[in-house]
Amino acid sequence: MAMTAQEIETMIVAALPDAKVEITDLAGDGDHYAAHVESEAFRGMTRVNQHKAVYAALGGRMGGVLHALQLTTAIPK
Repeated sequence: MAMTAQEIETMIVAALPDAKVEITDLAGDGDHYAAHVESEAFRGMTRVNQHKAVYAALGGRMGGVLHALQLTTAIPK
């Protein structure tokens, strides 16, 4: 069963409470998403570690119930 955009956002915000999250369903199938996550928690992290933090927030669902996630991260200006 695929994840909804709301479920993805909820999990990310639970792990990164200050995060601003924008989710886009890329294929309209509820299985291929793009996410832009902005959080102060990313300050001082490499881009790779920022992405790892988001993947950790998803609790191992990547590649399973969440098939594809095009991810961009940012630090608030």
